[in-house]
Amino acid sequence: MGIEVKKITKKFGSFTALDNVCLKIADGELVALLGPSGSGKTTLLRIIAGLEEFDPAAGTDILFQNRSVIGNKVGERRVGFVFQHYALFRHMRVFDNIAFGLRVRRGKDRLPANEITKRVMELIRLIQLDGLEYRYPDQLSGGQRQRVALARALAIEPKFLLLDEPFGALDAKVRQNLRRWLRRLHDSIKLTSVFVTHDQEEALELADRVVVMNRGKIEQEGTPNEVFHHPKNKFVIEFLGNVNLFHGRMDSGDSSSDSAGQGTHIPYFVRPHEIDLYRENPKAGGIQAVVRRVQLAGAIAKIELEDTGGKDVFVEMSHEKYAVHHFKPGESVFIVPQKKVVFEFAEDYNI
Repeated sequence: MGIEVKKITKKFGSFTALDNVCLKIADGELVALLGPSGSGKTTLLRIIAGLEEFDPAAGTDILFQNRSVIGNKVGERRVGFVFQHYALFRHMRVFDNIAFGLRVRRGKDRLPANEITKRVMELIRLIQLDGLEYRYPDQLSGGQRQRVALARALAIEPKFLLLDEPFGALDAKVRQNLRRWLRRLHDSIKLTSVFVTHDQEEALELADRVVVMNRGKIEQEGTPNEVFHHPKNKFVIEFLGNVNLFHGRMDSGDSSSDSAGQGTHIPYFVRPHEIDLYRENPKAGGIQAVVRRVQLAGAIAKIELEDTGGKDVFVEMSHEKYAVHHFKPGESVFIVPQKKVVFEFAEDYNI
């Protein structure tokens, strides 16, 4: 096992940042800690790195490759840490920023100058910044500066790479390009890595496994496919993309939107792309609504509707499908959910 966190709790006064968190990260795995602000993801990352203390209690531990690192200082843990805002030395050129961690080593760990130069130049080629090694950080773009920060973290040959919102300060297009680049880099070096993000698209696209956090606890962990298509509760399904909440009846083991039918009243969730629209009510099973807005810019057609109760409903479909039906604002239609997600506990619905 690469990293194992056992029963970690952290309080800041009366606020509980982490509540008895347990987590295992396999060797060579790229894991995303995903959650909103205040969920505890950055605190957990900093505790793993040794930058933050946790509250001592029976059974708490942090293991790197099955060995406890409790009591080890940051430098002893051999962790590479990449911050959101680069944290580069502005008075140093790219080469010197990357070489810094190697030059400050002492004793038997210090490398000869020619070895440092060789390693730094290898990293500059790895991050695809050949020819820019003598520029200063303010002469680089945001994406280039973040790659330099990553190279600096890799220069010390860390056992693990930890990244705190590494693309948060960049614009959307640069973030997307860097995500793909980092995934390719990870596949080539296979370094056990953990990154923090609040961007669900980033986590689902980049990670081998996603750990969804909320209020200091892990709500769910699994592959991107598992957490998106098989969410365990209301928080997870709502946090991972858009979702609609409907209310219906449970009849003969299936849910129905017909509120006049017999059976148990039940709320259920439906993703926007798992809804069909009809101009005629199919088998009296549709939910009547009015089209309010159609947005065609982008890879899919997005349709905003309002049902008879005044609730907003969001539907997504391919442009090919929209071209067939061509729904217009003001038009009356019927909503038919195709895949309904029902959770066991009523408190999951906040009703």
